[in-house]
Amino acid sequence: MRLLWLTLPLLALVASGAEPVERAPVEPKSLPAPDQKVEPAKPAIERLEDGRMKVGEVTFDPKTREIRFPAEVNMTEGLLEFFVVHRNGKVHESLLLSDISATNLNIAFKLLKYKASRELYVKVEEDGSLSNEFEEATPEEKKESRLKLLVEWKDGEETKSVSANDLIAHAATEKAMPKSPWVYGGSFVYDGKFVAETSGDLMAIFLSNSALINFSGEDNELDDVWLPHPTRVPAQGTKVTVLIQPYEP
Repeated sequence: MRLLWLTLPLLALVASGAEPVERAPVEPKSLPAPDQKVEPAKPAIERLEDGRMKVGEVTFDPKTREIRFPAEVNMTEGLLEFFVVHRNGKVHESLLLSDISATNLNIAFKLLKYKASRELYVKVEEDGSLSNEFEEATPEEKKESRLKLLVEWKDGEETKSVSANDLIAHAATEKAMPKSPWVYGGSFVYDGKFVAETSGDLMAIFLSNSALINFSGEDNELDDVWLPHPTRVPAQGTKVTVLIQPYEP
């Protein structure tokens, strides 16, 4: 496999979308001595033989713009607020768990030219409280942020592939979640920290400013109506792969 060498500071800029700043000069005392062995930097991004790329456990395809990462089923009953969270996050209200880094997932979005739309994020007032208004987004941001989510897993010799929406049911209607797209919002940086990374909020059903991705459909402002679909979600602990694709109406 071929490797792409990117330094961690550069990856941080890619992940946050921040503008690069000029570095301060390195002091001589921080440089290695002439006889000191310096280990080569480990590659942060790999280019796989089939043309796909990988950062951490997140694999993505520059041609199809598809992103894949491993997860497992966390809940088969109970109220849901999230579709996927990190294992150290809000595990009591998420359908799936994953060990991936939110920063690595965001890097994949940036490198694949997805555009974050903040239209589902509630505006924050100067005092830190939430307003009654939502952030604005351009038509291009809205178009390039729409996503389709799928889940794959092995059932014996068969590989099943199901829309994320079909794995979630509405408590009142008992019907599967509408086919509305999911929206890449990008989370945000607070106090120098990438909030999706610190919170573990990857994909939210109930609107969350901290999550990288939010469900855009009806009743996404309610936290007491979404359940694992009783006949479609595989057993708790089942290893799955989450697929992210561009949304096509």
